[in-house]
Amino acid sequence: MKRLYSSRLPWHTPANRLAALRERHAGYLDLTVSNPTQAGIHYPADLLDALRDPRMLTYEPAASGLRLAREAVSAYYARRGASVDPERILLTASTSEAYSYLFKLFCDPGDEVLVPRPSYPLFELLAELDAVRVAHYSMFYDGHWTIDQLPVTERTRAIVAVSPNNPTGSLADLDRLRAPGLPLIVDEVFADYAPRAAMVDDAFYLNGLSKIAGLPQMKLGWIVYPEHHRDALELIADTYLSVSAPVQYAAIQWLPQADALQEQIRERCRVNEAWLRARLRGTALTPLRIDGGWTIPVEIPQIRSEEDVVCGLLEQQQVLVQPGYFYDFPREAYLVISLLTRPDILEEGVRRIVDTIG
Repeated sequence: MKRLYSSRLPWHTPANRLAALRERHAGYLDLTVSNPTQAGIHYPADLLDALRDPRMLTYEPAASGLRLAREAVSAYYARRGASVDPERILLTASTSEAYSYLFKLFCDPGDEVLVPRPSYPLFELLAELDAVRVAHYSMFYDGHWTIDQLPVTERTRAIVAVSPNNPTGSLADLDRLRAPGLPLIVDEVFADYAPRAAMVDDAFYLNGLSKIAGLPQMKLGWIVYPEHHRDALELIADTYLSVSAPVQYAAIQWLPQADALQEQIRERCRVNEAWLRARLRGTALTPLRIDGGWTIPVEIPQIRSEEDVVCGLLEQQQVLVQPGYFYDFPREAYLVISLLTRPDILEEGVRRIVDTIG
């Protein structure tokens, strides 16, 4: 029989054990929520008024995105104390699309990009869909996260940094990552929820409305790039022209309004982290240090496998957490908890975890 699909991905994969259990359980306490629109965050009542701009009815194709929208992104950076020329901004439908553009720009099929481990598990899929291999640079934890080594090879074409990282909450060592002289892609989607860090001119920065304005459903991201790459990036972007006019015009209003929503999220995460650390003091569970972001890893005794622990918590205690192996932690055993969780749900869920694990 002829092969139907490409060999980029294993297209038919069975659900993992935890996902299968979720399908069979309802009403559990979800300590993994990362979607602000489902976390009890309050949005302005007039938020959708930004979608009434009559200019949205006019089609003006622009490879890098509408100038007014790029100026709004530039103004966002100015409020953070950074100077970013709108001419160095290219709008995309998401940071995932931004990764795809950059993988297309720098990599031939079979080339590789270096990504951190532990980190968000989406990189493998994004890279493989562009026929690119992922290689990892490992980080180890000794009170803070440190890069072990950078296994650069002749096929390495770019290095990815996530700062703050998801789920470790650690800030990237950009100087170390720039040392090999390869293109550096800095995923800074959680940057507004961490101490402010200076931008470097020779890196590619990815961000978007999802975390900045708490609007993952509105699908607007961007790349801030070194100016001499404009022609090449615009060629890719002009081929797709993926960003809709409505979200570009709406972002002009949404970005300046983001501070109030960010403050809610920062306060939620601050209160939850402080409570969690106090609650786990003296128990067998140890929350790791984080510098920012919305998640916190918690080390637990390695008595059973992480999978057995998290599945047992869901089956027996009706509490959902994520295991460290979802994020390629270097060893077991860790639970990953979202600090965006509503405080009442977090407190009851953690109580049940402590009762189970100690």
